[in-house]
Amino acid sequence: MAQSTRGVRRGRRHPLVPLHPHAFLVVARRGQPPGLSREARKRLAMLDWHRGHGANVSRTARHFGFSRPTVYRWLARYDRFHLETLEDRGSAPRRRRRATWTIAQLRAVQALRATYPRWGKDKLVVLLRRDGLALSSSMVGRILARLRRTGELREPRGRRISARQRRWHRPYAVRKPAGWAVVRPGDLVQLDTLDVRPLTGRDPFKQFTARDVVSRWDVLELRRRATAASAVGVLDALAARMPFAIRAISVDGGSEFMAEFETDCQARGIALFVLPPRSPKLHGSVERANRTHTEEFYEVTDAEPDLGSLQTELRAWETTYNTIRPHQALGYLTPAEYLASVGIEV
Repeated sequence: MAQSTRGVRRGRRHPLVPLHPHAFLVVARRGQPPGLSREARKRLAMLDWHRGHGANVSRTARHFGFSRPTVYRWLARYDRFHLETLEDRGSAPRRRRRATWTIAQLRAVQALRATYPRWGKDKLVVLLRRDGLALSSSMVGRILARLRRTGELREPRGRRISARQRRWHRPYAVRKPAGWAVVRPGDLVQLDTLDVRPLTGRDPFKQFTARDVVSRWDVLELRRRATAASAVGVLDALAARMPFAIRAISVDGGSEFMAEFETDCQARGIALFVLPPRSPKLHGSVERANRTHTEEFYEVTDAEPDLGSLQTELRAWETTYNTIRPHQALGYLTPAEYLASVGIEV
């Protein structure tokens, strides 16, 4: 039969705290064992309530929100093994493996790792064997772990120089300023490339797609390769076929938009903006244009899959796109009609 908690206040032992010489739970004057964690107090309350309310495991589990196996486990630990604490038991092994290496071996591993900080334990084993030290890979790994744990071995924090992260110096191109206004035709032209792969197995071509963000006016140029020299030729096509002055061009980080292309933009007085890495969504207008030209021209054209035939048909499609095809974004006007509505002659 459960005892009342008033018995604890009178100095009697708590019904759930065994009198053991090395017991952790000591009854305090106010009846609450000292130093218990939150989880231990929950378990103590559960066991105390369980004894005072019929000792029904299902009822106790429902009352406290524990599972029945949890209640059974704590009851078994207390009743059978005279639990000394309600805290979680440590999982650390009682007997740890003692180190079998010598100080000389430890210093040899430390010196090699300091000399070759990116080499793993297997490579260090080979080097140690050359010096007459026969150590296993697992032992070298344990030595390295010991050195890291004691602070005697500090791994390099990062690469100082890496060819993979080498950045091309851009003498002119910059990120697009936050306050750059795009309100008139020519304020921003997005320039991108598109792979054109003939089904006949020939080498792919490269299409340079230039789209004015405001008027949706497109200029399309087809080349055999996407090089900086080809991109300079595209600038000539833009100057000849766009019916307005170009104030700025936006490009991605491709190599075709570097070197002489960047120099030519600077000579023409055209601002050049380069996108941050892995951000095609910032080029959404020209990316959508590439999809349109793929679906409405390349997938339906009867042109021969050679550069000359495709160039001729592509120029005709460019005219159709700019002067005949209605654009939903322009209120179903063509780019030419839109430019006429803002006073720009085509």
